[in-house]
Amino acid sequence: MKTTLFYFYSMKKELQLISKDKVKIIDTTIPIQDYLPITISSLNKDLSNFDISSSIAWESYISTFLKKNKATVAYGGYLEKRDIYKRSSHFNNDSNEERNIHLGIDLWCKAGTKVLAVSDGEIHSFKNNKNYGDYGPTIILKHVVDTFTFFSLYGHLSLESIQDIKEGQYIKKGEVIGYLGNNDVNGDYAPHLHFQLMKDMENYKGDYPGVCSEKDIDFYKENCMNPNLLLKLPNEI
Repeated sequence: MKTTLFYFYSMKKELQLISKDKVKIIDTTIPIQDYLPITISSLNKDLSNFDISSSIAWESYISTFLKKNKATVAYGGYLEKRDIYKRSSHFNNDSNEERNIHLGIDLWCKAGTKVLAVSDGEIHSFKNNKNYGDYGPTIILKHVVDTFTFFSLYGHLSLESIQDIKEGQYIKKGEVIGYLGNNDVNGDYAPHLHFQLMKDMENYKGDYPGVCSEKDIDFYKENCMNPNLLLKLPNEI
């Protein structure tokens, strides 16, 4: 247990030291002043006003939310408990272990937005995860900083993002690795990036759980650190 806790806090410290500045993982021309935190948990009473099973309704809601607040990107969601996953059997194969706790940060913005590598690394794997409500096209990068290794996942991309790339391909920090997909390819969501960090890939390739059950939360909280340790977004919910 002591060894596990040491690694947990060591990883947190390493992530904080990778960059003392904010790290952008979408289009750098969007100023940080145009980012706005959002919650899509049951605490957000606006969600009772539309059909949360509809990606079209979600896109309309996000678009209205951004326009009303004069923002370009809505973000948040780490360890947020969400009802949206009830629409898909992909998250609810066992009714006793509903997966509804979000393990990454979402950045909601327009389809086609550039997606950038969070740090130097290489392409670990990629895949089109086609289940309803899944990631759609996904890229996972492997990063090694000194003796510290971690992985970053970018989900809900366009199909073009996973064409003409290969495992082991070197990627530089800030390099464009893909673009946000629309609801036809991204698992049937309003356009957004699911960004997640992992210390152990557990033999997954092109995929890693982005949502967990309450029963498994302790394990995933340890393995999937808060991405905001790198992004440093203000008031992340």
